[in-house]
Amino acid sequence: MEIKKVVIEVIPHKEQRYPTAGDWQFLGKDLIIRVSDMNNWKSEMAVARHEFDEACLCLSRGIKGEDVDNFDFLFEKELADGKHDPDDEPGDDPRAPYHKEHAIATVGEMSFCIDLGIEWKEHEANIFSLF
Repeated sequence: MEIKKVVIEVIPHKEQRYPTAGDWQFLGKDLIIRVSDMNNWKSEMAVARHEFDEACLCLSRGIKGEDVDNFDFLFEKELADGKHDPDDEPGDDPRAPYHKEHAIATVGEMSFCIDLGIEWKEHEANIFSLF
């Protein structure tokens, strides 16, 4: 598969497929990235960068989007059942099929925040304000 178009949308948080600040999906050859509106374009684009990196790494390594989605939805169910801390992210779980790709994308997100001049703690506060 190849990517022919990348679309980044900043959307109301309630329109996400599940409680997340950022989400990616391949629709045909299009990569669609949806980021929750945080009223801070720097945080929104840092999350978009994370999603872009994660999606491209998954594609390159043969990790299917549906496998990522299935794990994320399972994790959210476990979260609702009290099996995780509220601030835990699915990609940080070593069971995630995209655990390594998520970690690499987080490093890129952190670096991008530095370059944008936004402190990581401020960026995280913007994300946590969604929940």
